[in-house]
Amino acid sequence: MALMDFIKKQFIDILEWTEDGDGTLAWRYPMADREIQTGAQLVVRESQLALFVNEGQVADVFGPGTHKLTTQTLPVLTYLKNWDKLFQSPFKSDVYFFSTRQQVDQKWGTPQPITIRDPEFGAVRLRAFGNYAWRVADPKTFYTEISGTREQYTVADLDGQLRGLIVQNIATGIAQSGIPFLDLAANQQAFAQALAGALTPAMEGYGLKLEAMTVQSISLPDELQKILDQKIGMGMVGGDMGKFMQYQTAQAIPKMAEGVGGGGDGGLAGAGLGMGAGVAMGQILAQNMQSALQGGAPAAAAGAAPVGVKPEDVMATLEKLGELKTKGILTEDEFNAKKAELLKKLV
Repeated sequence: MALMDFIKKQFIDILEWTEDGDGTLAWRYPMADREIQTGAQLVVRESQLALFVNEGQVADVFGPGTHKLTTQTLPVLTYLKNWDKLFQSPFKSDVYFFSTRQQVDQKWGTPQPITIRDPEFGAVRLRAFGNYAWRVADPKTFYTEISGTREQYTVADLDGQLRGLIVQNIATGIAQSGIPFLDLAANQQAFAQALAGALTPAMEGYGLKLEAMTVQSISLPDELQKILDQKIGMGMVGGDMGKFMQYQTAQAIPKMAEGVGGGGDGGLAGAGLGMGAGVAMGQILAQNMQSALQGGAPAAAAGAAPVGVKPEDVMATLEKLGELKTKGILTEDEFNAKKAELLKKLV
């Protein structure tokens, strides 16, 4: 019976793996009850590595080429099994193949805005996304830390972990880059390099090598983008509050006018408010132009109250200033100074 079992036993003469293009990173050679013949050929193709594991212990690693399996080519395995110098019997060992091709165009992004520190804006929440490329570089580490004894391990199995790793290191990458938020969009390559520098050690801990990192977009949440737009508008008029209020009024007039055709009380109220703002704006511009033609200072700059300013217009302006203070665009002192100036016009 033992002789019949020996005759039926199959021996492996060639070990090789032809990748099927399904994103497989690690693949265990199917052994079943078969044994590897002494002197068998191990074929490792370019963009592959092979790893021998004996009773749970990582043994020898083979790079691309054709290898004849002997005690000379399996030094670690020979030591683990205590073979004699001229062993002849077949042996069993788990053999894993690893794909070392670049895994390109892997997507990453921030599912929710993340908070970072910015030298100009303080705490800022931002979104970002891009792509990256990596490969398996150290099969021993990848086997012990990631793939283990599974028959097959794919790119999809690792995708979520790597995306989370990138998001975790975004704040570190921005801090290391030293680039203010407003300059990040114009320096995406520098940010990508800083992010890659923060991410590389973590990926090496998985047995991976980061080959490329790109940042395609950086943006603020909508509510913060509106505040940023207002700060940019303030900067466009040189920080002058009078000019900024003119800018804000000009921006608001089209929205006020939208209510004109709505009908009903709301439409009439919108029309009145739009007309009131337009009249007040026209009065200020007219006074400034007349003063400039006469060689004097603009009326608004000289502190003169615009002719015919209505109480409701002053109150609307105060409400707008209150919104700017709430959003942090105006300080408490600036708001109080402007409020006192406007209230004098009601006297």
